[in-house]
Amino acid sequence: MIQRRTVLKTGAALTGTIGSAGLLVPAVASSAPAKAADLDPAAIAQFTQAMPVPKVLQPYSVSSTASYYRMTMKEADAQIVPGFTTRVRTFNGSFPGPLIKAVSNRRVVIQQTNQLGVPASVHLHGAHVPESSDGAPMDLVAAGGGTKTYTYPNSQPHANMWFHDHAHHYESETVYRGLTGFYLLTDPVEQRLPLPSGTYDVPIALSDAHFDDAGQLVYAMGDRLRTVLLTNGKAWPYFQVAARKYRLRLFNMSNMRFFTLKLSDGSVLQQIGSDGGLLEKPVEVTSVALSPGERADVVVDFSRYPAGTRLVLENTAPRRPDEPAEQIGKVLQFRIGAPAADSSSVPAALRTLPALGTATVNRSFELSMDETGATADSFINGKAYDMDRVDTEVEYGATEIWTVRNTNTRMPHNFHMHLVQFRVLERNGSPVTSGPESGLKDTVSLLPGETVKLQATFTGYEGTYVYHCHMFDHAAMGMMANFRVTRAAGAARR
Repeated sequence: MIQRRTVLKTGAALTGTIGSAGLLVPAVASSAPAKAADLDPAAIAQFTQAMPVPKVLQPYSVSSTASYYRMTMKEADAQIVPGFTTRVRTFNGSFPGPLIKAVSNRRVVIQQTNQLGVPASVHLHGAHVPESSDGAPMDLVAAGGGTKTYTYPNSQPHANMWFHDHAHHYESETVYRGLTGFYLLTDPVEQRLPLPSGTYDVPIALSDAHFDDAGQLVYAMGDRLRTVLLTNGKAWPYFQVAARKYRLRLFNMSNMRFFTLKLSDGSVLQQIGSDGGLLEKPVEVTSVALSPGERADVVVDFSRYPAGTRLVLENTAPRRPDEPAEQIGKVLQFRIGAPAADSSSVPAALRTLPALGTATVNRSFELSMDETGATADSFINGKAYDMDRVDTEVEYGATEIWTVRNTNTRMPHNFHMHLVQFRVLERNGSPVTSGPESGLKDTVSLLPGETVKLQATFTGYEGTYVYHCHMFDHAAMGMMANFRVTRAAGAARR
């Protein structure tokens, strides 16, 4: 069995100060200190590589009710930095990961084979699935050829989902090294809208990295030196676009980094969706904030720029003093070409969200970790994760309000629930009735001292699932807990 103390011995204590965007800044030395042999990020040429678009994975078999896929988790080589070949961990050798396009109420069945040297557990982030296919932290696919079949019923509305490793104590390194993929679920509500589609609907994964002088990824928990920003697996790439509207689905797949994204000319973006699909109506914003695991769906109209314009997607999240703006402040360059035919539009109304319902249970959760540097302990309600302990018993079908608080004074966290999408009712006591957090969510940020109030209805499946901080190092250090959904929970309460 994986022992928690084993991983903590290999990682630095993760504690310290942050910028207001919540970027982790350890107060103790990282276990991967800067070396003269490390690749200098300032020497990496920016905007010289084209951003790849994720490849749509095709099923090997299709029935009237389901699509069947096979994936192999394995190592592969990728060119992330110009002039270097980097060893990465992948699904099917794809870096960035493959893209599955699914349809609500049509099953997707994936046989996963693990050819890596470490165990894995594949979690479809944002999915409403039975416990057996949730990718629980200890439901492992053995290294060196183990297999498991995951069945995704897709019995939920459209959503911007992604899949990644969730094996406890391994997920932080394995996801950092590339074991992620995209999963776009659509339904008739979304399909009938005249939004940009086809080649003008582009998933974009954001992450960060640290390289040695041979161009290989350096991994350590709490590493302060991940200052090379990656977009769809390339360091500071460019993306050639036509002068027309594009739908950009932004995924923060980093371990720890918070992004605040804006266009370099300060122009308006139309945010149309978040984690759980479309908002009720578009929101005009000048920036988009994403904590690890969160997604944002935006439309950018490049027709307002003349051909030949070069526009940068910037990251304005506060950075440490030792993080150069030339690195951390730039993400992706758009190169605007000639106009292209465009019949797409963004309607004033996008969808009707499900009714909230009446909550009958209120719960409170506190996220905390040692900020002194003495230990690497992280907790929910004062307890570190124990795979054998059920922390929260939920009655099947219940609607509950969860109040989640970050009790730390310097450390950011965020909060992700498996099984369900939730609604953010309040942030720091202020009602959330509109804006980017008003849609369906599964991950929400919590800067130091912040409190959010969430509402969810637990239906569809019984079983044991987890909730946790989606900053992978924090979860590995214990900031995770089990909840069990059963009909018996209600009977016991009565």
